[in-house]
Amino acid sequence: MGSADSKLNFRKAVIQLTTKTQPVEATDDAFWDQFWADTATSVQDVFALVPAAEIRAVREESPSNLATLCYKAVEKLVQGAESGCHSEKEKQIVLNCSRLLTRVLPYIFEDPDWRGFFWSTVPGAGRGGGEDDDENARPLAESLLLAIADLLFCPDFTVQSHRRSTVDSAEDVHSLDSCEYIWEAGVGFAHSPQPNYIHDTNRTELLKLLLTCFSEAMYLPPAPDSGSTNPWVQFFCSTENRHALPLFTSLLNTVCAYDPVGYGIPYNHLLFSDYREPLVEEAAQVLIVTLDHDSATSTSPTVDGTTTGTAMDDIDPPGPENLFVNYLSRIHREEDFQFILKGIARLLSNPLLQTYLPNSTKKIQFHQELLVLFWKLCDFNKKFLFFVLKSSDVLDILVPILYFLNDARADQSRVGLMHIGVFILLLLSGERNFGVRLNKPYSVRVPMDIPVFTGTHADLLIVVFHKIITSGHQRLQPLFDCLLTIIVNVSPYLKSLSMVAANKLLHLLEAFSTTWFLFSASQNHHLVFFLLEVFNNIIQYQFDGNSNLVYAIIRKRNVFHQLANLPTDPPTIHKALQRRRRAPEPLSRTGSQEGASMEGSRPAAPAEPGTLKTSLVATPGIDKLTEKSQVSEDGTLRSLEPAPQQGPADGSPTEEEPSPAWREQRRLSSASASGQWSPTSEWVLSWKSKLPLQTIMRLLQVLVPQVEKICIDKGLTDESEILRFLQHGTLVGLLPVPHPILIRKYQANSGTAMWFRTYMWGVIYLRNVDPPVWYDTDVKLFEIQRV
Repeated sequence: MGSADSKLNFRKAVIQLTTKTQPVEATDDAFWDQFWADTATSVQDVFALVPAAEIRAVREESPSNLATLCYKAVEKLVQGAESGCHSEKEKQIVLNCSRLLTRVLPYIFEDPDWRGFFWSTVPGAGRGGGEDDDENARPLAESLLLAIADLLFCPDFTVQSHRRSTVDSAEDVHSLDSCEYIWEAGVGFAHSPQPNYIHDTNRTELLKLLLTCFSEAMYLPPAPDSGSTNPWVQFFCSTENRHALPLFTSLLNTVCAYDPVGYGIPYNHLLFSDYREPLVEEAAQVLIVTLDHDSATSTSPTVDGTTTGTAMDDIDPPGPENLFVNYLSRIHREEDFQFILKGIARLLSNPLLQTYLPNSTKKIQFHQELLVLFWKLCDFNKKFLFFVLKSSDVLDILVPILYFLNDARADQSRVGLMHIGVFILLLLSGERNFGVRLNKPYSVRVPMDIPVFTGTHADLLIVVFHKIITSGHQRLQPLFDCLLTIIVNVSPYLKSLSMVAANKLLHLLEAFSTTWFLFSASQNHHLVFFLLEVFNNIIQYQFDGNSNLVYAIIRKRNVFHQLANLPTDPPTIHKALQRRRRAPEPLSRTGSQEGASMEGSRPAAPAEPGTLKTSLVATPGIDKLTEKSQVSEDGTLRSLEPAPQQGPADGSPTEEEPSPAWREQRRLSSASASGQWSPTSEWVLSWKSKLPLQTIMRLLQVLVPQVEKICIDKGLTDESEILRFLQHGTLVGLLPVPHPILIRKYQANSGTAMWFRTYMWGVIYLRNVDPPVWYDTDVKLFEIQRV
């Protein structure tokens, strides 16, 4: 039968379904088979031939027929899984049912009355079909999920058959050990099966259905407790799924082994259509959804690690009940870590390669999913985090993240990408090794819209952060705290900042210490505290080698004097705020010699008008996001967080850092701060007295007269002589006693868990446009907005 007839017959069946007012019996196979038995329709056809309005009409007007359609389609998948799908016809039925369910499920999820439908048992749907079988009947959702798992390891359908001849009876699906059929070499599996286009596309379709099952989460509003587990994910990742381990491994290896370059030959991707990419994308999306697990709240004991082979670590205490999270947290072999890190770094760097040799490699689009996966790895597997930081390989992750941050800074539709990039860097910056690694010279010249500089990866990070703060859009302001916290965390380890980076840091201090900025919102002065902490750390711990920064501080010394003499009288405060109303530009670029941008770079562009984006929940403030620790003499960390019961209830200031009682008033962008906030003299005095200026004032007191003398003696306008003097200068014995180093480490909390959930599903919603699985359905987890 031609595909046109096939589509016509399928469409006729859909029309019959939508026009029938009477329930159709489940036993009426002649009617139900029209939907899957005689048709060869693609998933795109199914979406076109089953319009949303008709699905909703059946749901409202003949609910029993929609229920039967779902039940029959699941039954066909279960039969296919039981039989092993040997004939072409069986394979076609499985694919057709899979596409139909992918189309219909979102409309079941969007209606709260239907939400329990898949978790109810269907009368007569017991194991053996007998009357007394209903007691142990599985809920429809469980039958569906187990069938999908079986079908993902179905010989000659989704995996290579191991049988040599056709004479052998086909492998028995029930005795088959799916660990021998893992899709790709990598973690815990050495054999790389021959690529097979058909198997890849069949896997992709089944994974799309699986992702659609999991997407019920999109139809629930963001809950503050966020401990709510997704029942679909919970069941699929439990011991009930005998394929949990091989499937987890298959998904992880498929993503990390993917090479979009086309076997290392540039331009090779133009020669053959890459059918692997859709599978890799689907695998990445399924993987991050199964790993959506709030580590802050989970302490549940779980299965022991008896069946996990050698790739997983058996020594650790049992992890969470979600087996995917459990397996991820127990990977421990160096070669596995290397494989994962190399794979993720290769894929994250892919968009950067585009800028060297345009079109030489296939440009991947799933970098946001990869960043979520990298985050989960670091968050759930501390051994992986330490491995990443053990060598300079971490820089292969850092550079792409800085590239994305810089590229997305002006684009309102990519706020989520900005946040996850910054969160990852915040997590890494809590470890001393990250700061140490940043001293490696930066020689790779990825074309980026930033000033040209010669220096280290630390310089690159500072220059990019400066660019985000001074020329990103308004909605990034809540991230300023995080960006500066990252710089504070690494500052004690930075051996030598370039002049460009030193000037950028002083330009930020200048911008943040203007009176109108300091007085225009209750939290703005924190940014000045962070920057002073950076300068103090470098002066006290890395003075030798940082003559560029010392010189920049001397040149801009009036900024420090102005801070020390900050006015606190009401008339001056009032006047400063008046001045702001006339010039609301938040951070001018004046005073920062921009310098030419790198060759070949394109300026960061705002979103095209009309671009879709999904809303995000607010992220917790930096004080909730991090925990303060002090670095001891031997390099170990000691937490400085007060035990919860001792903390002052009103959030009154602690010693190191001002936290006035109005801490909960998050720093509003200066534009929206009109009205609610008015600074008082007492408030300014409360934090002005705590500004940590002693070290810098002492440095200026000692060095400025010496530098001025050189200038007078030599009639100098030449910087190099002064820098030479500063390089050989010393302040030993002249500075105050070094302060202990404070590190603010990221700590898991339910606020970020909820943020990750909304961000991740928003990405998945927007990226699945062909077919548009969730488009125009009534999602509740986020809003869809146009820029």
